[in-house]
Amino acid sequence: MQSIVEELKNKVSRQLRLPSDYQLAYGGSFENMNDAKDRLAIVVPIALTLIFILLYLAFNSLKQGLLIYTAIPLSAIGGILSLWVRAMPFSISAGVGFIALFGVAVLNGILLVSEFNRLQQEGSQDIIRIVIHATKSKLRAVLMTALVPSLGFIPMAVSTGAGGEGQKPLATLVSGGLIVSSLLTLLVIPLLYILIE
Repeated sequence: MQSIVEELKNKVSRQLRLPSDYQLAYGGSFENMNDAKDRLAIVVPIALTLIFILLYLAFNSLKQGLLIYTAIPLSAIGGILSLWVRAMPFSISAGVGFIALFGVAVLNGILLVSEFNRLQQEGSQDIIRIVIHATKSKLRAVLMTALVPSLGFIPMAVSTGAGGEGQKPLATLVSGGLIVSSLLTLLVIPLLYILIE
């Protein structure tokens, strides 16, 4: 839609001469999209900041807060990849989907790091053994956290009925993003934990 409006603006500026007391305004869906983009530009940084503050307060550790926070870029990779595979442009519903995706990805990171910490507090000293045992024991929980919403969003992702165009980017992003980010989380967070500890 952005490119269509830009093309229209260029043609109007070249071919239409308006009196000085007239002006053109582009409204409707285009105006709503721009308003929503402006709001997302405020909401997403606030959400990311709040997530980090809550992680820090939950673990009382900047190091572990940042470790779990790495789940956010991993989930973003999955979300962007899923939109790219389905050849869908970024939209406002996809932006909202990113916020939901970040929340679930952080939850998976919390599950893993909490289990790492629990095993360490029980007296285990071998970091590699802790990571292997914790990852194996939380594998089912992480996969269930990812698969349940992913499967729930599939009907929206493939819908062709009225209103489906607005739902497809959100559903595609969350479904694909959760699957990819969960797999990356199960690989990357344990490796980073080993490096940090």
